[in-house]
Amino acid sequence: MADLNAAFEAAVAQSKNLSERPDNGTLLKIYALYKQGTAGDNTEKKPGFSDMVGRAKWDAWNNLKGTAQDAAQQQYIDLIASLS
Repeated sequence: MADLNAAFEAAVAQSKNLSERPDNGTLLKIYALYKQGTAGDNTEKKPGFSDMVGRAKWDAWNNLKGTAQDAAQQQYIDLIASLS
């Protein structure tokens, strides 16, 4: 477990130094996996229609509902590794 957390923290740090900016769909996936990996299932209130960015982020995170935090962290690590 400690190894996964260390690898996850390293991937978070690495995500800030990617050579090029990922497309919006990939950025949403990174955000959603990070939130699922750190906070678990989305329990926040859904943003209104006027907040398009917030709504897209909420939807991306909510689509991962039921995914274990460990699994989300591993997917995050794998995704960041594939982008580096």
